[in-house]
Amino acid sequence: MEPPSQVSYPEKKKKIQKQEADAAVYMNFMKSHRCYDAIPTSCKLVIFDTKLQVKKAFFALVANGLRAAPLWDSKLQKFVGMLTITDFINILHCYYKSPMVQMYELESHKIETWRGDSFQNVYLQYTNHFLISISPEASLFDAIFSLLKYKIHRLPVIDPESGNVLHILTHKRILKFLHIFGKKVPKPAFVWKQIQELGIGTFRNIATVQLTATLHDALSIFVDRRVSALPVLNEQGKVVALYSRFDVINLAAQKIYNNLDMTMQEAIRRRSCFFEGVIKCYPDETLETIIDRIVRAEVHISLL
Repeated sequence: MEPPSQVSYPEKKKKIQKQEADAAVYMNFMKSHRCYDAIPTSCKLVIFDTKLQVKKAFFALVANGLRAAPLWDSKLQKFVGMLTITDFINILHCYYKSPMVQMYELESHKIETWRGDSFQNVYLQYTNHFLISISPEASLFDAIFSLLKYKIHRLPVIDPESGNVLHILTHKRILKFLHIFGKKVPKPAFVWKQIQELGIGTFRNIATVQLTATLHDALSIFVDRRVSALPVLNEQGKVVALYSRFDVINLAAQKIYNNLDMTMQEAIRRRSCFFEGVIKCYPDETLETIIDRIVRAEVHISLL
């Protein structure tokens, strides 16, 4: 028989109230700030017309150091979607055969020819013919809700009067805004807890790729597991590198996307001049420590 609880009802009630107050701190912060508040003073924004060739669009992403761009349909006179690195990965994964077979789908198609419901078009993300966006006057809470609801990483902020895209809001930008301006609000107790205690991060069934695997194998894992990056393992099972989705777009910059049979070792060697580095964190570190490290390093991913 278990001994009776030593915690009195008033103490238990006070603890519950404290937990509820902690949970509301950041929620109230996000509800009290608009999307416009999170837009930086200066930033780069590139817009593609759907008549642009797919290959040229990806080259333009590389040239401008961007991960995504809104798509403008001149016939409909509206924005119809986003072109992202994920699209590039899906196209390569779907149509690559061998180094001897050229991918005409990537070489010759315009963005608009990928629209529709046929098999060859299902990979581009804007086949629903509408763009998920948000008003600059909407709260950051609404923006976060949309990012989670639609399972997207980028949310265009569009002026409802002019129809112009003002900014592309991301998880990273919102986190940075919280990190800078959230210092004015009391910190909830959970930020001082260890990330393993909070259950934040992936600790089981982690998607990885072997150093001897092909680049096409890595693309298959990106598509099937929908992960942002892959730890690369050597024969001893030790992590020797991290290969991310952003690394894939550099295949366009180097014009080597027609050879996806190269090993991961070769792919890592070729991307060395673009490599941003690996940011590490540990299970026993606090959430506050990890957030601070991610924001300062300006990365999306931290390796446990």
